[in-house]
Amino acid sequence: MTCDFKTIALIGKYQSPEVAEAVLRLANHLRGLGLNILIEQGTASSTGLTAGFSIASHEEIGVHADLAVVLGGDGTLLNSACRLAEYEVPLVGVNQGRLGFLTDISRDVALEKIDEILQGRYAEESRILLDAEVLRSNQRVFRTVALNDVVVNKGELGRMIEFDLRIDGEFVYTQRSDGMIISTPTGSTAYALSANGPILHPSVEGIALVPMCPHTLTARPITLPNSCRIDIVLLPPHDSRVHFDGQTRYDTRAGDTVRISRSPHRVRLLHPEGYSYFAMLREKLHWSSTPRHS
Repeated sequence: MTCDFKTIALIGKYQSPEVAEAVLRLANHLRGLGLNILIEQGTASSTGLTAGFSIASHEEIGVHADLAVVLGGDGTLLNSACRLAEYEVPLVGVNQGRLGFLTDISRDVALEKIDEILQGRYAEESRILLDAEVLRSNQRVFRTVALNDVVVNKGELGRMIEFDLRIDGEFVYTQRSDGMIISTPTGSTAYALSANGPILHPSVEGIALVPMCPHTLTARPITLPNSCRIDIVLLPPHDSRVHFDGQTRYDTRAGDTVRISRSPHRVRLLHPEGYSYFAMLREKLHWSSTPRHS
């Protein structure tokens, strides 16, 4: 087999022993093709695959792997994408979860489709990331990246929060609401969709701002160029909580600024030949389904 991918990393759903069989089957298949296999250390630990394979951290995968195959749901791929983005390692997602907007290869045809990708039969996509930081008294107290979204919300409070929205330093409005979702095109089919945000095609160079249960009905979603810097300034007396891809969170205080901008890094996704974004939407969102009759 002629292949530009000589070292393949396998990353399984976090602390999920049930993916062990799928990881082992794929690892043995790829090793049979003469490829070097790295098992991500958390995956190796939770699946028990610590013997017979090279174990690697995300950082080591970033340095040494030519391709990373993620076996899990979208959450697993989100985590891996953010940790590997700076290394530009391409990712392939095998869906071991439920919905799977990003992990688009069915487990039933995983070996076949991955063989096709190894033969160079694939479509590559590039997705933007968000850089997010929390500023307190003009000092950074937290920083991370997100592939889907940054969500500022009221946390455990039972009341709305209030904040100023600034775009590139310009005041836009003060809003009272349950919070704000700042979404990439990738994240537009995630939490933002449930809040009536727009679906953005992955090739759209934009960021969507989606208010969550705003106090005024005139507060509508806005799509901005991804060159913008977005500041959400929390107004007293409200504290809040910020979630990043639904995986990391940070508790903010009144007066803090949550600052979001496009990351200089991008995520590389490889899809099987024939992949269609619209076909994926039809399947996952059940578009064109025949209505049920009672």
